Order: sequence, then structure tokens, then C-alpha cells
Amino acid sequence: MLLPDIRTFLAVASAGSLSAAARQLDVVPMQVSRRIASLEEDLGVRLFHRTTRSLTLTAEGEAFVAYATAISEAEAGARAELSPLPKTASGVLRMTAPSGFGQSVVLPMLPGLLAANPSLRVDLDLSDRQVDIVGQGLDLALRIAPMEDSELVAKKLGPNPRLICASPGYLEKHGQPATMSELDGHSCIGLFAVKRWPFVVDGELIRRRIEARLTTTSVEAARTAALQGLGLTMLTYWDVFRQLTDGSLVQIHLQDASMEKLSIWAVIPSRRYVPNRVNIFLGALQSELAELTRTHTL
Repeated sequence: MLLPDIRTFLAVASAGSLSAAARQLDVVPMQVSRRIASLEEDLGVRLFHRTTRSLTLTAEGEAFVAYATAISEAEAGARAELSPLPKTASGVLRMTAPSGFGQSVVLPMLPGLLAANPSLRVDLDLSDRQVDIVGQGLDLALRIAPMEDSELVAKKLGPNPRLICASPGYLEKHGQPATMSELDGHSCIGLFAVKRWPFVVDGELIRRRIEARLTTTSVEAARTAALQGLGLTMLTYWDVFRQLTDGSLVQIHLQDASMEKLSIWAVIPSRRYVPNRVNIFLGALQSELAELTRTHTL
């Protein structure tokens, strides 16, 4: 089987006609027809039902789509693996990131990344739910959570500890808690994804139920509510580092407990054939985090 014939088959199967596939491949329809005929002869089966008005896959053609796709992707992966990596990224980077981290770190770095890579596009899903990156066809997921066993490939990018914070106005009015027990006397802002607040006491992780006056699905909403003086909230450092720096939020340290140490993870579907756009984005993100760490106290 010849790769040009396989690529032509996939183009026809996707486009639904020889002429549309020819336009897509920038060749004449006769060349498309010859390549399909050559592939059918090589395989010894008919891949398409063809009439003057329609073209549809046969049962054998439908079965061959998966094999043809795997062969085409393997060829593209081999070229990417063996060819010198270009200095710029191109294509569409499909990725997901937690909403708070995406708003505070990822979005501010995108103008520079896109300016340096004019042929790159980014499809960014900001979501606090854990997205199935394989099922959704994504290149990359950024996650902030303890990593569970997975067939996916995960790379740690840096620390991102949890912390409790509140606005100066709220603390001036209600006082600042010094121990875990004193949290009970305060209004709290919770996240549906974190039913209990995790603390480390004498080296042991414990989860303590907090009676939240406001509970939300959104990190941004919890941060905004804290800025408005509605209470204490537990978020991660990179969700609120800008507000901690400008003083609009204040970090609260408890005498009898420390906070859970989380990290930022980059998760990709496979270690093989990683697109150059993923490597360039992760390099830019690590540089951004390193620069922010130099100018902000973690």
C-alpha cells in the first residue's frame, strides 16, 4: 500500500466525493480515481459504492478507515519525531485548563505566545471538571490536583499550594482566625468540588467540613465573592497570586495546621508523537511560571 493512496482514501471518505477530495488534495479527479482503484486492487476489496450520483463506503471501506487513519498518523508522527523541530508552532492547540489558573496565568501569556507563533491557533476550554482529553481529542490538559494512576502522561510544572484568604475589609470587621476551630465562627465561601477543606496536621492530611454561606462551581466566583467581603475562601496560590500581591486579598495562616501542597500538571495522551505546538506552549508556560515565581512569593 502506498501512503499517497491511503491519504487519498481518507480524503474521499471524509469529503464524500471524488471531486471534493481532489479539491482538498489539489489534484485532478482522475488522479484521485486512479489512486482509489490502485488501493482497491492492492487490498483485493471494493472500498466504495460508486454511482453517477453518490459515493459511499462499503463495509470493507468502513473497516479500513481505522487502519488507514493509524497508518497516516504513524507516518506523520515519524516525520515529526525524526525531523528537526521548527522553532515556531503551527496548527490548532486544543487544550483544557482549570478556570482560575487559566484566567490568572494562561490567558495573560497567550498574546505573547500567539505573536511569536503567527501560524498557531488555540482552542482553550476553561473548566474545573476533569475532561477526557482522549475522548475529546485534546492535545493537552493542565490540572491542579493530586494525580491518580492513569495511562496518560503527566509532567509536573511547579507547586501550587492551597491557601485560605479573605479581603482586608472582611478581616477588619470579623477578625482573623488563628486556628482551625476558629474557622467555625466565620462566613466561608466553598466550591462544590471541594466538599471538605484539606489541612495537614502533624504530617497527616485531614479533611474538615466547613459550613459555607456561599457555595459555587466556579473558582472565579469564589474569588470575586472573597474580594467583595463575603467571607473566607480556600483556593490555590496561582488562582489569587495577583490579588495577594496588590493587597485586595490577604492570606490567612493557621497556627495548628498547614495547607495541602498541590502541583500544576501537564497531561498529554501519549509520550510518543507529541506535537511541536504542545512542546512550545509548555516551554512558554514554564518560562512564565519561572518569571512569576521570581517576582511573587510562593
